[in-house]
Amino acid sequence: MAKGHRSQIKRERNAQKDTRPSAKLSYARVPVQKACFVLDAIRGKDVETALGIVTYNPRYASTLIEKLLKSAIANAENNNGMNRDNLYVEECYASNGPIMKRVKPRAKGMAYRIEKRLSHITIVLNER
Repeated sequence: MAKGHRSQIKRERNAQKDTRPSAKLSYARVPVQKACFVLDAIRGKDVETALGIVTYNPRYASTLIEKLLKSAIANAENNNGMNRDNLYVEECYASNGPIMKRVKPRAKGMAYRIEKRLSHITIVLNER
């Protein structure tokens, strides 16, 4: 158990909070593996290059990530007062969300399970 008064513990926890601009998409209807193909392509790039990559990428996940990237850029400009020209994608990752389990009828009265995977996608920007 943590020592100290509750307000002191909260103050210390808030002091360690990450101040980098970010955006998070929860429960995206795309598997983590498919989202990571697009995220690996934009990791470390400046935001203009990253936007160009996701705009012309044919994968379904790129439409979700494009919207998320635009949101992160807007957060950086409005909340943190950062310049758009100096921004780059510092971190981007997808983690597993819940799995929707469905049943598909098969031959001889059997049933196969269909797993529709969801993911949580996060993009963190920073200034050069």
